[in-house]
Amino acid sequence: MAQEADHPSGADGPHGADGRARARIDAALDERRRSFLRMVSHELRTPLNSILGFSEILTSELYGPLGTPQYKEYAEIIHGSGQKLLKLVNQVLEIARLEGNTIDFDVGPESLDAALDDVLMALNTELETRSVRVNVTDRGQLPAVTADGRGLRSVLTQLIHNAIVFSPEGGEVTVTAEPHGGDVDIVIRDHGDGIDPDDLGRLMAPFEQGENALTRKGEGAGLGLPIADLTCTAMGGRLRLTSAPGQGMTATARLAAAR
Repeated sequence: MAQEADHPSGADGPHGADGRARARIDAALDERRRSFLRMVSHELRTPLNSILGFSEILTSELYGPLGTPQYKEYAEIIHGSGQKLLKLVNQVLEIARLEGNTIDFDVGPESLDAALDDVLMALNTELETRSVRVNVTDRGQLPAVTADGRGLRSVLTQLIHNAIVFSPEGGEVTVTAEPHGGDVDIVIRDHGDGIDPDDLGRLMAPFEQGENALTRKGEGAGLGLPIADLTCTAMGGRLRLTSAPGQGMTATARLAAAR
């Protein structure tokens, strides 16, 4: 004779009443997080876009000269400050989405060559300002990876920008893509001052500005590397940093090779 289960009908369990209730609660919380982030994004970006737009009009003297030269200088300062603030807002919202798992990644085959072309074009101003060269080994013949297109570009942007900032003026950043079993290691090396290996873990924490040359050297809130790390993880990969004083830093983003 078949034995009856000890728990009553409709009992707890991952597929029971409690499990379904938990799933509904989680879904509701997830939607509330998404709604909150949409609201914050709109309420912060809308006035910032106005500040940027009107300061551009003043700087270009679109409707006539401003008069006293200082006014144009002040408008340029307002515009530059607005750009920095907008970048910070975007990064904070990105961290919140990644930590709250509210970003829906569409993972599939992605061309590393195409992604790097887009990223290097976007970073052209920074490259020219610091006279830094980016040397991509085997450019045009890089392997494809399994990733979200936007997420891949975000990782590459954060890591290459970080390498540019901490490279010596006139220096070089190298980018290689190395097969590793069923994965691809995207390796980005700079030749800056480097950092003590014991401090590397702290650089993955949001807003971390450790007491060392690497984090004191440039502006920013310390969000680039955490964004790259969380994005790699969300796409099924991982990010690893290696460095030593006087030997620059190497960031290795490992993603699955395209199937």
